[in-house]
Amino acid sequence: MTINYILPVKHIFKAALALLLILITSSSVMAQKWLPGFFIDIKGVKTEGFIHPNPGGKGPIKDEGFIEFKDEEKSTPYFLSTSDLQSFVAGKDSFVVAHAPGNETWAKKDFDFVRVAVNEEMKIYATRGAGSGGSGGKKVRVAPSMGVGAGTYGASYGGGLGISIGGGEGGSNNTKLSYYYGSNTANMQHLTSENFNDIMSEVMADEPEVVEQIRNNRFSLGSIEKLIAYFYKVKASHR
Repeated sequence: MTINYILPVKHIFKAALALLLILITSSSVMAQKWLPGFFIDIKGVKTEGFIHPNPGGKGPIKDEGFIEFKDEEKSTPYFLSTSDLQSFVAGKDSFVVAHAPGNETWAKKDFDFVRVAVNEEMKIYATRGAGSGGSGGKKVRVAPSMGVGAGTYGASYGGGLGISIGGGEGGSNNTKLSYYYGSNTANMQHLTSENFNDIMSEVMADEPEVVEQIRNNRFSLGSIEKLIAYFYKVKASHR
């Protein structure tokens, strides 16, 4: 005797829903890989298109960070190294070319991209793969002109934490973010728990309400992205 087993309707519905969620998630991940934006090359020429800020594998030039770019959604992508660029904008975040200060290196790269987390007179930069120094990097200083000027490359309002800057083996983005401060990338220094209140109060001095919160220890280095979002929210309220 043959018994025909019919899957209950509710099980069929759950299976279909699960498959739909997988397809939506996969589509979303693929969409996030390419972000609308533009880059400024070493000659100062701006080119718009789509950027993948975290391509896996090895870059075109040893010891340099790199991105992947395509002019249109269906165009053939190509790599751009830090040697090719001054800066780029991917989505809502701005990045500039920089060399790690002193004899420090970033994820075994001499040059890499840093995110401009706060674009004021005194800037806050963020990058992954940073160390405390002594890794044998070349003592090269990036010209101050490579720093972001207000409104030149777009404003950053926090976010971007999922982006592992400059590519790398396998495109991992698990490396902890490190923060720096400075008027440009040539003179940036480490932002630490010890200097956090003083530096961030100076960076955000135009907003007394925010400075008061910093001085009252409402924020720390571990919650800096929340502070940045709060700063820009207060700043936007005056417009």
